[in-house]
Amino acid sequence: MLQNIGLPGLMLILVVVLVLFGPSKLPELGRAVGRTLHEFKNSARELVGEGKEAPEHLEAPEKRTDKVNV
Repeated sequence: MLQNIGLPGLMLILVVVLVLFGPSKLPELGRAVGRTLHEFKNSARELVGEGKEAPEHLEAPEKRTDKVNV
């Protein structure tokens, strides 16, 4: 599907996105898409099993040593 777009189709899509969101929103939109793809990539890598270590936020509470007892 995407292989048939070509350069004129890609230019048309970029112009439509620029008109819809405006030049001030494009960097914010790009960052949001980048973060989403990064999170998806990390989740997929974790599911496949390439990431053998558990991320810090998923560790069991009794294993964490960064808590301060007051």
